Order: sequence, then C-alpha cells, then structure tokens
Amino acid sequence: MDISFWVNLSVQILSLWLIQYLTGNLVFYKNVKVGYTRKINHFCLFFIPIYLETIIPYEQSIEGLLLKAVVVILCLLIYSAPSRSRVTIFARMFLSFDRPEDRPHTLLWLSTQIAAGYLIIIPAIMIFESNSIASLILIPILITGIGDGLAEPVGIRFGKHKYKTHALFSKTKYERSIEGSMCVLITSIITIVIFQSSFTTIEFIIALITVPIVMTLTEAWSPHTWDTPTLFLIGYLNLYLVSLIN
Repeated sequence: MDISFWVNLSVQILSLWLIQYLTGNLVFYKNVKVGYTRKINHFCLFFIPIYLETIIPYEQSIEGLLLKAVVVILCLLIYSAPSRSRVTIFARMFLSFDRPEDRPHTLLWLSTQIAAGYLIIIPAIMIFESNSIASLILIPILITGIGDGLAEPVGIRFGKHKYKTHALFSKTKYERSIEGSMCVLITSIITIVIFQSSFTTIEFIIALITVPIVMTLTEAWSPHTWDTPTLFLIGYLNLYLVSLIN
C-alpha cells in the first residue's frame, strides 16, 4: 500500500474517534439520547471515507479494502471493558454508541455488524466490477448510510406507529417505527432516480419499483443493530438480479 492509503486511513480513524469523543461528551454532560449520537457516528462512518477519497485519493483495490477491514476491526479493541475501564477517553467514546437497551451486547453487535458488512461488500464489489455494473456499488451504501441513518432519530422524534424486531444472541424484542422505516423508502427512491443513467430504461423501472420496497422491508425485518450487513446483502442481490434483465 502506498503512503496515501495510510494517510487516508489514519485521518479517517482519527476523525471518527474525535467525533465519538465529542458525541460521547454530549451523552455524558448533556444527557443527549444515545439514539441521536449513535446516528451521528453512523453518518460519519459512511461519509467521512467518501469525502476523504476526494481530498486524499489513493489507488483502490480489494487488497486495500481487506486491509482496511482488518485495521477497523482491530481498532474496536479500545472499546473492550479492560481498555475503557483504564482510559477515560475510550470510555467516553464508548458512551456515544452504547445504548442502554443494547447492554451487555453493545460491542458484540457492533463488531460483528462491521465484520459482516465488509464480508458482504468486498465480494459484492468484485462481482459488480466483473459484470460491468460497478456504477451501482454506491446505491446500497447510500440507502443504508442515509435512509437507515435517519430511521432511528426520526423514529425517536416522530415515531407513533411502532412495531418490534428481534436481535441476535438475545430474546429481547426491540421497537422500530413505520415513520423511521419510511426514511429508507424515500431515500431508496431518490437514490435510484439519481443513478438513473446507470440503468437501461427497463432496468430503471424495475429498480425503482423493487429496490425501495425491498430495502424498506429489509430494514424493518433485519435484526436489531444488524441493519447494515442485511441491507448490503439484500440491496446488492436485488441490483444484481435487476442487471440480469437484459
């Protein structure tokens, strides 16, 4: 990997840590709901890397993505109980995404979600590039980053029609709202329209009909905290099937 890769990755990690520390302080000092601070982290996790690639570009490769996945997962070790019990800054960063209802599974769910996300997106990129549909790779990322990112805070603030979903490694049921899920529907429609030029006419029509519905139902039924890998998997599968039409 060249030096620009390491500079990009270092700035990315330090930026995310700084944001987690600041949002953790909002929870600690201002009693801001973790549902809000967690989604600030969510947006930054998705969009800081995209922004940094424009100002610190480097040669993209599957090897680089694999290396980034390993580094990101290793960085989660700072949130382990021994680390955060000894380092106040790590404990404060952990507060920014440690929802009380997720305990004691917060770190387990976070780490497995990130690992599963990379395990899905890396082969998806390889398949899409080999089938000349690489222009569609960003669609599930944007729907997940924006739509799912908005779902929780919108649900907290405006959600009146609740339903429950399950979680991994737990029998507890967790609430979601139809109002929050509508964020995924609207984001999906807008994203498909933005990427209209990447489809043939018939592909665009089918994608516009299927992707918003499929992604909204996927978000609604995905395990609690495991939205990202589930949305990636179903989103890429949906788009791949659409690409087979011609």
